[in-house]
Amino acid sequence: MSSGQVIVTGASRGIGAAIAAELDRRGYTVAGLSRSGEAAVGYGLPCDVADEASLREAVAAVAARGPVVGLVNNAGAHRATPSAVLGTGEFERTMRLNATAVLVACREAYPHLVRAGDGLIVNIGSFFDRMAVPENVAYCASKAAVAAITRCLAAEWARDGIRVIDVAPGYIETDLNRAFLARESVRAWIGRRIPVGRPGQPEEVARLVGVLFAEKIGFLTGETIYVDGGQGNNH
Repeated sequence: MSSGQVIVTGASRGIGAAIAAELDRRGYTVAGLSRSGEAAVGYGLPCDVADEASLREAVAAVAARGPVVGLVNNAGAHRATPSAVLGTGEFERTMRLNATAVLVACREAYPHLVRAGDGLIVNIGSFFDRMAVPENVAYCASKAAVAAITRCLAAEWARDGIRVIDVAPGYIETDLNRAFLARESVRAWIGRRIPVGRPGQPEEVARLVGVLFAEKIGFLTGETIYVDGGQGNNH
C-alpha cells in the first residue's frame, strides 16, 4: 500500500535517483521531476525547476493524482568561477536554480502538504554552506540560502504540521564526478581531509532521507544535518 506521494526534484540521476529509489523501497509513490522527465521508479514529469511556471504546473499535476505527503528539493548545479570575474548573471542563475527554486517548490507544495497532514520537506543543501571555498561564492551563497530557507519555513509552518529539514552532503561520488575523484592526487587529498577517508555514496544520503520520512520524528525540524564524513569539522 502506498504511503502517499513524495515529489523529488532532480530525480533522474545521482543523489536524486538514489533518494527516489529509497523512498520507493519504503512504500512511497515517487513523482520525479527533471528536465528529461525520466524516472527509474514511480513516475516522471518533465520540469525545469528554474522556471517558476514549469515548477508550479508540475506540482499541480502531481497533486491531481493524489495526496502529496512530502517534497525533496534535490535539483541543483555547481560551477566554480573566480570571484573577480564572476558575472552577475551567473551568480543570479546559480541562486535561482539552487535557492529560489527551493522556495518556489516549497510554496507550491505547501497547500497540498497541509491538506495531507504531517508533511515533510527535505532540502538537499551542502556542507559548503558553512565553508570558505575559493571560486565558489555563488554556490556557497546559494546553499547557505537553502539552510536559511529551511529554518524560516520550519518555524513558520510548524503550526501547519509541516516539518522542514536541510540535509547537507559533503563530497558524494556520482557519475558526474567519479573520474575526478578517481585521480591519484584527489584520492590522496581525500584521505587526508575527510576523516572517514573516502567520499560518500548517493545511497548513504538517500538512506538518511528515507529514515526522516519513515520514522516521522515530529520534534525534529529546522535543522541542517551534515553528511560529510566529518570533513566540515576536521581541522
